[in-house]
Amino acid sequence: MFFFGGTCYAAEVADDIDPLARGSAAFPHTRWTLVEALRTGGSGSERALGELCSIYWYPVYAFVRRDGAAPADAEDLTQGFFAQLLEKEFLTGADASKGKLRTYLLTALKRYKINEYRKGARQKRGGGAVAVPLDADDAEQRFREEPAEFDDPEVLFERRWALSLLDEAFDRTEAEYLAAGRADVFAAISPFLAGREATDPRYAEIGSQLEMSAGAVQVAVHRMRKRYRRQLEAAVAETVESAEDVEAELEHVLRVLSSG
Repeated sequence: MFFFGGTCYAAEVADDIDPLARGSAAFPHTRWTLVEALRTGGSGSERALGELCSIYWYPVYAFVRRDGAAPADAEDLTQGFFAQLLEKEFLTGADASKGKLRTYLLTALKRYKINEYRKGARQKRGGGAVAVPLDADDAEQRFREEPAEFDDPEVLFERRWALSLLDEAFDRTEAEYLAAGRADVFAAISPFLAGREATDPRYAEIGSQLEMSAGAVQVAVHRMRKRYRRQLEAAVAETVESAEDVEAELEHVLRVLSSG
């Protein structure tokens, strides 16, 4: 079972030939690898920071906003937190063998926030050595739309972390279809990723648009769900120590989403 757009469903996909199938990629470089790049410094540090920030900045922003920070302060704290990741001392305790990336970043964020308030000074926009990309208007709009029942900052962080993994899996799946020259197929059938049904009356209509039979559309949907599931597993795998930890972490992600 897995989620997309808040819906849980089974990846009931036949193991027939997938025209998008490529050589097994297993699990690519992990987010922990990016953390290690930050810790050791060097020319790849800012790129690693940018990649981490692009994926996880909103869970961080949502946490500090829900924890009581005003919008401007939340922006400063988010910017400052990611900028601090370039400081080697800040990453001294970062170790993939000690746990999951989400746990480490949340703990580091709490420590950073406490230290900043104790000092009575926050990282101001434009005052750091590194410009961290953050769309403040988008962040605040998204935060205003957060359900009120997620009033615990940690619960909101966990939920947004989980949703960031779903978004990443979706983007990777889309990239595969675009690279294969099947953008039209992805656009037509990706809305069915959230479905439960093996068949759908709309398959025939979509088939006429794509010059496919309804049955062929059904198979294409199954294949896309399978590829999405694999990409979700890969995204999760990049935040844990080893492949053996993936299933437990995936179950955690689904549990977090089902609680909403």
